[in-house]
Amino acid sequence: MPDHPASHEPELLTITEAAELLRAPVATLRYWRHLGTGPRSFRLGRRVLYRRGDLQAWVEAQLGRGATG
Repeated sequence: MPDHPASHEPELLTITEAAELLRAPVATLRYWRHLGTGPRSFRLGRRVLYRRGDLQAWVEAQLGRGATG
């Protein structure tokens, strides 16, 4: 059993769940996936899935890319 407090949250997220987490439209995630610039994702059968850790790592990387403020 994982020892982190978010153990009740799913590790694998659908594109809709990932979009909600990132507060971005699903279409934007699809576009980023097409361009190869968005968070790391993969196909499992016909579904596109995101690992929660990959989403968090991608957000952290974006914060370091010339953010103002």
